[in-house]
Amino acid sequence: MLRHDGAQWHLWASVHPLDDPAATDRMTTEHATSPDGVDWTWQGTALAGTPGSWDARGVRIATVVLDGDRSWALYDGRATAAENWEERTGLAVQDGAGTFTAADGGPLLQSPHPPGGLRYADVVALPGGGARWFYEATRADGAHELRTVLLAH
Repeated sequence: MLRHDGAQWHLWASVHPLDDPAATDRMTTEHATSPDGVDWTWQGTALAGTPGSWDARGVRIATVVLDGDRSWALYDGRATAAENWEERTGLAVQDGAGTFTAADGGPLLQSPHPPGGLRYADVVALPGGGARWFYEATRADGAHELRTVLLAH
């Protein structure tokens, strides 16, 4: 996930810790910055799972909306290894330069179809206002599909 804030580039990268060979599906999101998009400096962990929660096993920032000190992110999260490919979407708010904290209350978005996967949410601002959202969701038959929603201004 890349964004430019007017002064520098930001990268939020999904990282799989490899310290436990039986648990390489775990995820955190790490943050890096760059003045030119070529040379990067790692800043540290931007978002990590919440122990004992719906996103304990892994988090992956899917989109970031930069809005000064009110920036926020949608992220994919899961509690267990068995939920791989069925992550649900959570909301995180910026609490520092590139660092986010998950909002309380569990996933913000999930498919109504079991097992509830809704991930890779992204938004594109449209000329003249409004936005188009894209996301992947679990269908009634258990397969996944790309979906889009148009929010008019």
